[in-house]
Amino acid sequence: MSAGFDRIAVAGLLGATGVAGLLFTPVFGWKPLVVPVLVVVLVGYGCVELTGKFPKLVPYRPLLVALLGLLGLIETVLTSTTLAFLPTLASLQGVARGFTEGWQLTLQSTWPARPVPDQLLFVPLAVLLAVVLGVELLLRLKKPLVALVPSLIVAGLAQAYQALTGIGAVAAALGYTVPAGLLLWAGRRTRPGNRAPGGPRFSWRVTGSAVWPALSTVVALVAGALALAGLDPVGRDPLALKDTQAAPPPRGRLGNPLDEIAQRLTRPNEEVFRYRGDTPVDQWRLIVLNGFDGSNWLSDSRLQRLGVGLDGAPGGTGGTAELKVRGLTGPWLPSHQGLTGVDGLTPLVDQSAGTLLMESPSPERNYRLSWSSPDVDLGAGEVDARAPGGLGGLGAVPPEVEQLAKDAVRGLRPTFQTALQLERFLSKNYVLAAGSDELPTGHGWPQLRHFLLESKRGTSEQFAAAYVVLARMSGIPARLVVGFRGSAEVDGGMHVVRNRDVLAWPEVAVAGAGWVPLDPTAAADKSGRDQAAAGKAVARARAQLPAEQQLRPPQLPPGTPSDPAEGQTADAGASWWWFSLAAAIVLFGLLWLVGVPVAKVVRARRRRRRSGAEGVLGAWDEIRDRLRAHGVPFRIGMTPRDLAESAGSLAGEGIREPVARLAKVLDVTLWSGVPVGDGSVRRAWQEVGELRRGLATRPFAARVLAALEPRTLIPIKGRGGKSG
Repeated sequence: MSAGFDRIAVAGLLGATGVAGLLFTPVFGWKPLVVPVLVVVLVGYGCVELTGKFPKLVPYRPLLVALLGLLGLIETVLTSTTLAFLPTLASLQGVARGFTEGWQLTLQSTWPARPVPDQLLFVPLAVLLAVVLGVELLLRLKKPLVALVPSLIVAGLAQAYQALTGIGAVAAALGYTVPAGLLLWAGRRTRPGNRAPGGPRFSWRVTGSAVWPALSTVVALVAGALALAGLDPVGRDPLALKDTQAAPPPRGRLGNPLDEIAQRLTRPNEEVFRYRGDTPVDQWRLIVLNGFDGSNWLSDSRLQRLGVGLDGAPGGTGGTAELKVRGLTGPWLPSHQGLTGVDGLTPLVDQSAGTLLMESPSPERNYRLSWSSPDVDLGAGEVDARAPGGLGGLGAVPPEVEQLAKDAVRGLRPTFQTALQLERFLSKNYVLAAGSDELPTGHGWPQLRHFLLESKRGTSEQFAAAYVVLARMSGIPARLVVGFRGSAEVDGGMHVVRNRDVLAWPEVAVAGAGWVPLDPTAAADKSGRDQAAAGKAVARARAQLPAEQQLRPPQLPPGTPSDPAEGQTADAGASWWWFSLAAAIVLFGLLWLVGVPVAKVVRARRRRRRSGAEGVLGAWDEIRDRLRAHGVPFRIGMTPRDLAESAGSLAGEGIREPVARLAKVLDVTLWSGVPVGDGSVRRAWQEVGELRRGLATRPFAARVLAALEPRTLIPIKGRGGKSG
């Protein structure tokens, strides 16, 4: 073994640090992380071996580890920036971007994130920094537990990005504690100064003092992992840093595709894009709008950089399509609900809406989409009132429109059947504007009021906007989507989408089925195209919809609340129960942390204000209770001298002597028959002060526990019939 360091301890430290870096697996996957993290760990160990053989290099060890580690990362992660395997200016710039921007770009991405250098590098760089600090703390301070702190910080950062849960959390905790426990065990072995002459350099005998630190570390980390995985009373995912980060929108003014519908319809034959897919497509979406202030429709998109892929609908039907976009000048890209991936571009994505944007718009874009469409089962047709944005704002609703909303749904409670009735109401009583006629524009309340009550003629812009506001007024969660219909026109083996296919449509949130698209313009039944699974499910539901005169409120399954508000009230009650429990726990903790010390201070002041024999007895009570709080055993019948001996065996002469001197004052007070003056009281309380100074030399943790010990607040009967 090289002189000056313990290989076992260094290996344990580097192993724990490497495992901490691999805890970023939920963010990038394990394959992109293994090689750079392993390179950093091996470089760290190699530099320790080198400085062990050449002690003159020890002062330069941190610099060696840092430089060689950076070189290793350049050769493994930034290989494309090197020239004949030598770093270039681009290599250094890549390292700088990874260090300063990588952490934020990753937070702004969907996970698993793309393992590109700009995002991935910050993880092995954090591991490299932890290796440099940990090695120096171990080899210079000889403090194994302190040396683990940098790796624990890396592990904590990984959990802040994405907390592991369940069996994965337990496996990760064990994976970290094995090398960490090895480090702690190595640090507890018999040192050379304690070995017999001629004996081995290190003793491999495992003692209790060596096992317990490692074992306690394992138990603590595993218990923490299990708590994180199982103790989640509100059923929410653990908070992650990415919840606080979103990618900035593209620079420049973002146009609203809803405003362009009428303009596109005046040039119906212009091509917008082409596509070739393996499944039918009913709609191509551009933007989802769920905010309405009475004048404008807004999107509350939370944009992220698209990573390797997205999770599709469980058990859904997959689909793919190649798209060639020519007629979209803005940042919005044709997309599909249930999006799972994009090849050929690196766009921004809103996962909840399935919409795509380009950071730098280009007139021509070719890419490949993949998606997973759920097998829609409309079931009982209950709407999902909790769908985000479904019951958004309405602005100032004209009074006459409120009555129209009630008449349109015939007083039915909010269900999917009611949503279909509203669709039928608009399709039968309103006319779709088309052709060369002057086309209506606008989607605020003035235009919607004119459309609903006067002209009864509009484009899909007015139909969809009117549907969403009427649905929300009826308690049906709905949002507005703008995009294009799938096209039946084929040219060169690709479907051609033109301006005439532009469409705005509403989507309704159905429990168990997600957002279901509807078409109040009735165009879906006239197109003659093959329909996707969702479109077929809605078509079946339309065919089963009773005539308006036969509509009745549907019967609820047994045990279902008659009013959704009742279910919401029950949920609110459950949430309130958990909140009350948490508040009670917090209140109890505050009462303990603050109330117990304050109560002891108040009690001491009350005792100090006593005079005569009661003042001396108050000092005795104060000393007795302070010693009890510090763990000195006390039994009824013990004399002050007995307590002094017990206190001395626990904490030494600095505590025993004040108690012994107080015993003399107490003897005079109780048995001399002489009136007790203020001098005796002062001497008794001076001994209390001496005891406090003696107890102040005890460890900080012992003093904190003594201050929070509540049992000493309970009076003890037994000092001459008086209670403390």
